[in-house]
This record gives sequence, structure tokens and C-alpha cells, in this order.
Amino acid sequence: MTTICCVRKNGDVAIGGDGQVSLGDTVMKHSARKVRTIRDGAILTGFAGSTADAMNLFERFEAKLDEHGGSLMRAAVALAKDWRTDKYLRQLEAMMIVADSENTLLISGNGDVLEPDDGIATIGSGGAYAKAAATALVNHSALNAEETTLEAMKIAANICVYTNDNIIIHAITKES
Repeated sequence: MTTICCVRKNGDVAIGGDGQVSLGDTVMKHSARKVRTIRDGAILTGFAGSTADAMNLFERFEAKLDEHGGSLMRAAVALAKDWRTDKYLRQLEAMMIVADSENTLLISGNGDVLEPDDGIATIGSGGAYAKAAATALVNHSALNAEETTLEAMKIAANICVYTNDNIIIHAITKES
């Protein structure tokens, strides 16, 4: 139960996540880091779901990047294939969004590797709220990708009880 939002706009991409960790109807932590950069900031990642499962997926995704020469698309497809077919991995309860300067991908345990048409990907309990807010902001504001992600996350935090406003954002800009 979380919200992760990734926005691609004008050649820039940003990913944001809230910090709330819930156990049932109790907030256990307010400042978890659910988004991170890898490959010296060249790849953005975010997860929703079980923390231990997500950490396992992060490690496996990085291994797939190594195995496939740093190709985001090939690594994502390989991870999704393993996730769907491996007896142990099939039990993992999480989703991931990964992005680099060119691609944004949502990866699920069903074998999905989805690239959004509009450059906006969201997951987690507040994902639909963040998606609606980000879509409106991309289409009707001059905000950049990072600002749009922040505002969409704030809106989701005001609606979803499993999302807080302790938001962490990472971005890749054209200047990077």
C-alpha cells in the first residue's frame, strides 16, 4: 500500500514515492524510501508492495541489467519472464516502475512489461489518484516532469489513506 508516480515530460523523467509503510490499518513508518536510482543515476526505480519482495526484485533487476549490458528493456523483459515462471518468484507481491532517459516501464509478476503511451506510470493504492492528477498537470500546466510528479503525489496523499506526504523524488533531466 503506497503510491509511486513516474512522469515523462519534455525529455525529462521523474519518479516519486511516498514514505508510508502500513501494516493492516496501522502506520508503521512514515519515511520509507520506495524510490531509488541505480547505475549512477541513469535508471530510476520505484516499488509498491511487500518491502522484502521489492528488495529482492531490485537485486534481481540489477543482475538482469548486468546480464543484458545495461539495456533497460531487455532486463525488464527478462525479469518479468523469470518472475512469472519461477516457482519462488511467483510468490512475490510487488510491482515496479523503472525508467531511464528513453523508456518508462511498469513490471508486474504477471509477466507484464508495459510502456505507457502518455509517459505516465503509477502503481500502488494511490496510483489511480496520482495518474489522474499527473495526466491533468501534464496536459494543462507548464510544470516540468519533477514538479508534475511532486504535485501529483501531493494530490494522491490528500486522497489515499495509505499514502503520506513524505515524498521522495528522483529525476533524469536532459542536462544530466
